[in-house]
Amino acid sequence: MEQDNKWYALYTKPRWEKKIHTVLLRKKIECWCPVKRIENQWKDRKKMIDEPVFKSYIFVKIDIKNRTEVLMTDGILNFVHYLGKPAVIRDEEIQIIKQYLSEKDAILTLQSLQAFEETTKVLVTYGVFMDKVGTVIKKERKKIYVKLQSLGQVMVVEFPIDYLKPMF
Repeated sequence: MEQDNKWYALYTKPRWEKKIHTVLLRKKIECWCPVKRIENQWKDRKKMIDEPVFKSYIFVKIDIKNRTEVLMTDGILNFVHYLGKPAVIRDEEIQIIKQYLSEKDAILTLQSLQAFEETTKVLVTYGVFMDKVGTVIKKERKKIYVKLQSLGQVMVVEFPIDYLKPMF
């Protein structure tokens, strides 16, 4: 049943994200491996490559009853767990990341959630994240760190400071 399908994050072997994505698509399992286009420099040449945004993570949209089929895929280590259960990623979180990555000048990096302390809440007043409330964990000129609690990760998004409004 399609309505029971939810997004889950999976841990993968290092640098296996795109391989697993291809295998899951062949198995007709809805999945997503977010990538960003970067220029890679070798000694003799430069090349544009698609690099996974979330290192060692891939997302699948399944009914959790079918998790065994997913786990039997070579390269998948386990589901990301939260409070002892596979962590459900809300559809709107996936859509926000997809929208942001589709923007021409999207800048996105990740840091571990444990690396920062919470400070203030802000409201984003412009762009894809408009009307979203985020907790500023670290402040650097134009950056806000927005928690994605279900992933245990922090998404770093660069904003002009006038796109943010402190919430009191």
